[in-house]
Amino acid sequence: MASRPRTLALVLAGGKGSRLGPLTQRRAKPALPFGGGYRMIDFPLTNCVHSGLSDVWVVEQYQPHALNDHLLNGRPWDLDRNQGGLRILPPFTGAHGEGFAGGNADALWRHRALLAESGADELVVLSADHVERVDLRDVLDAHREARASVTMVTTEVARDEASRFGVVHVAAGGRVQAFDYKPEHPPGDGARVTVTTEVFAYDLQHLLATLDALAAEVERRDDVPHLQDFGDHLLPALVREGRAHCVPHAGYWRDLGTPGSYWRGHMDLLGDEPALVVDDPAWPVRTAAAQLMPARVSRGAELADALLAPGAYVAGRVARSVLGPGAIVEAGAEVHDSVLLHGAVVRRGARVVRAVLDDGVEVGAGAVVGGAGEGDDAITVVGMGARVDAGERLAAGATRDAARRDAEPR
Repeated sequence: MASRPRTLALVLAGGKGSRLGPLTQRRAKPALPFGGGYRMIDFPLTNCVHSGLSDVWVVEQYQPHALNDHLLNGRPWDLDRNQGGLRILPPFTGAHGEGFAGGNADALWRHRALLAESGADELVVLSADHVERVDLRDVLDAHREARASVTMVTTEVARDEASRFGVVHVAAGGRVQAFDYKPEHPPGDGARVTVTTEVFAYDLQHLLATLDALAAEVERRDDVPHLQDFGDHLLPALVREGRAHCVPHAGYWRDLGTPGSYWRGHMDLLGDEPALVVDDPAWPVRTAAAQLMPARVSRGAELADALLAPGAYVAGRVARSVLGPGAIVEAGAEVHDSVLLHGAVVRRGARVVRAVLDDGVEVGAGAVVGGAGEGDDAITVVGMGARVDAGERLAAGATRDAARRDAEPR
């Protein structure tokens, strides 16, 4: 009987997430809280563990301190092992490939020596930029059956969103016949467009050989400084070879790359039948969380369709909102259609509507943050530790930068 291929999982967690504005000024995007007590990196790690993948490497670069505090040697995901388990790959100097990566494909190339030494046959690469539930065993089964060099997990998005992603053109049998990376005008005329979810399964040896060939080609050019992202050189090259395949993903998936999509992801947690369920007994999302008292609701408070994390306190009115650990809504304050992260405080008489308040934000008494509006541009964002003064008005769609502090973000 042939031995089962050895699979290594690699989570890309080094991106800056600049489209999220104030929310990533003082933390890496994968460390950004989501859904009360979770972090974005919890989702790819959970998918790995529930899929039976116990060798998981995390590539870091931008603002890694809060992310490392959260990872805790992999213990919450049962990845703290004597052999295998969680491994952190930071930028390095003193060896070939040293320096900061200029994109996710460039990051793979810089760590190619370790990848080659891993002994793995297959490499599953996941982004920490998305919230999704995907059984990677199904992806790997399809990858092996097709004898593919790369298998892309795909989904469909509205045409007006497709220019943010890699657009996939699928032929019979799931073969990828063409790939367009973030096209300004996605081809076709349908309302929905097939795109990658940025979950990939690679034949590792073929991937390494392709990266080396592409790096040599890039080195001869003056207009391209490095390998950049998957969609710039790597995936187009693999598609041209004819051994790129795709697996449609029918479950929940959302890219959280903008304040609007981050806010919408939280709204997906609400309602009588939420689109996203994080405590499914068959697939619970695992995380490292502080031990706090249960949320407290004061007499006279009003709650409607709200999620309260441990340590939250509500004495005012909260409707269709998600409150993180230690968030406070004082008596007489109102919070509607909003997200309050760790320790955010809304003082007496203040009103918060369609807004995201980052860790430690304080909204002063009688202040108004946000308001009615349509579309992602109408979401108001207040960065970590910032203050909205008493009586101040922060308009719908406005942003306020994180406060400048020497302390590390939580």
